[in-house]
Amino acid sequence: MNNNKRFRWNKGFVFFILFLPAFFFMGFIVMFLWNHILPGAIHANAITYWQGLGILILSRILFGGFNKRHWSSERRMHGGMREKFANMTPEERENFKAGWKDRCNRWKRKDDTSTTATE
Repeated sequence: MNNNKRFRWNKGFVFFILFLPAFFFMGFIVMFLWNHILPGAIHANAITYWQGLGILILSRILFGGFNKRHWSSERRMHGGMREKFANMTPEERENFKAGWKDRCNRWKRKDDTSTTATE
């Protein structure tokens, strides 16, 4: 129980230290890009920082939403992969992991074979 409270505190700390300043910085980036691209391209008016932050929030509402599951680990393993992986035997899991490790390291293996073929 003690670790759970500590985790919540660390999560909140990380939010205020990293994500909140990054959110406000993104408002500056929206303002900067708007003011440097759109007035010349389509003759739009320049915007202020707060308008850029408002556009960022509006685009998040319209296109991204505020769904908590959007950022959760359940979203990463979609399509029943989590259930499929949970129902595998330990041997099947190792074979599955080895297969994906082989697929992901294919570029590295190509480099290794090209150096041994030239020797």
